[in-house]
Amino acid sequence: MCPASLYHQPLVHFVRCGTYIEPVRGKMEKDTETKQSKFKRICVFCGSSPGNKASYKDAAIDLGRELVSRNIDLVYGGGSIGLMGLISQAVYEGGRHVIGVIPKTLMPREYESVLSDDSVCIALQLTGETVGEVKAVADMHQRKAEMAKRSDAFIALPGYGTLEELLEVITWAQLGIHDKPVGLLNVDGYYNTFLSFIDKAVEEGFISPNARHIIVSAPTPKELVKKMEEYFPQHERIVSKLSWESEQQLH
Repeated sequence: MCPASLYHQPLVHFVRCGTYIEPVRGKMEKDTETKQSKFKRICVFCGSSPGNKASYKDAAIDLGRELVSRNIDLVYGGGSIGLMGLISQAVYEGGRHVIGVIPKTLMPREYESVLSDDSVCIALQLTGETVGEVKAVADMHQRKAEMAKRSDAFIALPGYGTLEELLEVITWAQLGIHDKPVGLLNVDGYYNTFLSFIDKAVEEGFISPNARHIIVSAPTPKELVKKMEEYFPQHERIVSKLSWESEQQLH
């Protein structure tokens, strides 16, 4: 299926009080046998721009298909344009569950939600809108927290806001808030300079060598997910995960 065709699949589904009701749709043909993964859901950070090269679009679609082949659901920032639209469509068309977490202020004007007396939320989703389940949140901070809570691992494709999201989950891992793998899909060496920057910080004593291990990178989706499956935390946590969770329960 070509990238352009992924934008033009008529989609109608309903969300009932946060419960996703699966629509009837065609399933993407799979090139490989379905593999079982240790991850149930992976959060993918990526841009609302498609980039200037076809390789970025291809990588987003290939990553979506790799998730499908491993029975992994997608958590992402919602929307249907750029790389975000390509990966969400690929996962959705492959038959896996898609959760788009988006601040209410960024939701398209065409998106309409009706709350009836019996608390039934019905959302009509048309072509060009977020596919799968839509989780509306108050702001960008809640968006990141919700995406992290719902995911077993993180992958970053190219994107501007992606950098902020990526660095935050890396910092959370260093602090001991989570021990989930953080992967970079290094398409055509896109993240080479970023990795050099991190290595420079290690050299200058601002990042410990063990904390550098938090970042997993690979040039292809298949190789990246495989490396993330094999990931084991090596860094010393500043605060233990148990202590952090106990502290959060007090607030």
